[in-house]
Amino acid sequence: MFIRFALALVLGALLGLERELVGKEEAGVRTTMLVTSGAAIFAMIALTLPYITAATQGALPDAAALNSAFAVIANIVVGIGFLGAGIIIKLNDHPHGVTTAALVWTAAAIGTLVGIGLTQFAFAAAVILAILLYLLRRLNISESLEKNMHSEK
Repeated sequence: MFIRFALALVLGALLGLERELVGKEEAGVRTTMLVTSGAAIFAMIALTLPYITAATQGALPDAAALNSAFAVIANIVVGIGFLGAGIIIKLNDHPHGVTTAALVWTAAAIGTLVGIGLTQFAFAAAVILAILLYLLRRLNISESLEKNMHSEK
């Protein structure tokens, strides 16, 4: 569990690094570390709760049925969705913070992957996403599209 927790922290920091470097501190390193590690903790709780609550090994199926890991993971998705919604604001008919909110939501998914033990996929996903965030910002694809949309109006 400690290794999974540490990996979730590292992957969260990796995801938040690009945002931090471009001045988007509302979901920088600290926030994404909290989201990934928090999601990992909840996922680990969901997976271990049946073992903790079962009085005997024979009672494990009943405990697992009562403590569904799927429900916990589904609630992570919903809870992070509310957090992300609070990040998005609308200024002059243009939403701001959508990428940041999506990053927070994705960080929770990566933390959940780490929590349930799919660490290789979580690592690959975090690295790929961090690289994509960096490259797409360098290419200014979204800014070019936005300028084209405003010039058409």
